[in-house]
Amino acid sequence: MQIPTNTELRMQTNMSRKVSFLGGNLISNTRTRSSGVCARTLRGGVYGFASDADTSPEAVQAVLKAAAENADFLNVRVHSQNKDLPPVKGAALRLEADKSDAEQREYLDFARELDTYLARKYPDLAGRSVTVSADSMEKTLYTDFGSESYSLSPRCYAYVFMTLNTPDGATVDLYNVYGSGGTLHKVLASPEELFSKADALYEQLRRKAEGVYPDAGTHTCVLHPNLAGMLAHEAVGHTCEADFVLSGSVAADNLHKRVASDLITMVDFAHTLPDGTSAPLPILCDDEGVPANDATLIKDGILTGYMHSRETARHFGHAPTGSARAYAYSDEPLVRMRNTAILPGKDKLEDMLASVDHGYYFTETNNGQADTTGEFMFGVCMGYEIVNGKLGRALRDTTISGVAFDMLKTVDMLSDDFVWVSSGYCGKKQIMPVSMGGPAVRCRVNVGGR
Repeated sequence: MQIPTNTELRMQTNMSRKVSFLGGNLISNTRTRSSGVCARTLRGGVYGFASDADTSPEAVQAVLKAAAENADFLNVRVHSQNKDLPPVKGAALRLEADKSDAEQREYLDFARELDTYLARKYPDLAGRSVTVSADSMEKTLYTDFGSESYSLSPRCYAYVFMTLNTPDGATVDLYNVYGSGGTLHKVLASPEELFSKADALYEQLRRKAEGVYPDAGTHTCVLHPNLAGMLAHEAVGHTCEADFVLSGSVAADNLHKRVASDLITMVDFAHTLPDGTSAPLPILCDDEGVPANDATLIKDGILTGYMHSRETARHFGHAPTGSARAYAYSDEPLVRMRNTAILPGKDKLEDMLASVDHGYYFTETNNGQADTTGEFMFGVCMGYEIVNGKLGRALRDTTISGVAFDMLKTVDMLSDDFVWVSSGYCGKKQIMPVSMGGPAVRCRVNVGGR
């Protein structure tokens, strides 16, 4: 397809499904589809953007024309002095996936059977819910410099939530997520495969119901890989998105400086991991047509780089990393994370736990937030005391908090195992599927207590 100078053309279809049971009652049974075309044109350092839900040849030409007119309109009024964007070598890239999917009835039957199992085996639950959801993004992109890319990225997950009454008259809850990239038949073959995992979740919840609150204060703690991934994404990753750096994030003044102990290396992976396997959410090409490359954010404790679009790469004099992504056809690309992780170390988890005289092992988080200063607070919904190097009583809900670059300097052990979490969305102006990962981390962190 012939594309005008300094222009990107993207056609996109997003699909999602969701079936939810709450206490045995069907409360959600939805299927959505959104598709359209968009174009973005650069004139004198400013972009003009246009989109349309119609994807006919006539609509495509109209969108290209409107994007160019919008760019010309803005260029006359902004008078940008920005230079041309960094050159990109065009490439033809395809990320294929199985497009066939299950019928909506199969999602419904899967969720109902799993909910029925919970109801029969655990009648003492004060509450329960089961959700089976799936989503996919299908994109075709053309650029004036010769990039032609196609990608299809489906995901499917089952969510199990449980609530239990406690001996002291309160309630505790816990949930887990099961699934990965792919469609229902490939990811969740049958509800029976999740029964043993639901049993393990119930056992954790039972221990939590009998648990205690941690003591407030700064403690030596071991964070499960689930929390390490959240830390990598929320507390560090966002500060290293170059558009946030331009807005004054803490990373702006720390490039090439020590921000963590020398054990910490953090990378935003594009599509292939060091062992040659695929990243959970592989991105071969971003929505500006730039072939995606890994972005090393921290190397041996030193902040070494940012994630870039073509614009931010021009500003900093860096190479673009292929990190500009858009959620819907009506969205412009923003600098976004892809697969952000702390790399594993050489320690065994059992040795990390044994090294703590008095502290905590936090295993599950239900939320997290951070700001551009790197200050973070995560909700912890499961964990255990560590007493004389051994796990003790389970913990009730609490929080951990700190300033990421300060806390990371206290890291003195990293486990040799690794866990990815890939079911979530990042909510930076527009939602976006992301994955995050890491090993277990031993550090000093502020614990909220009760």
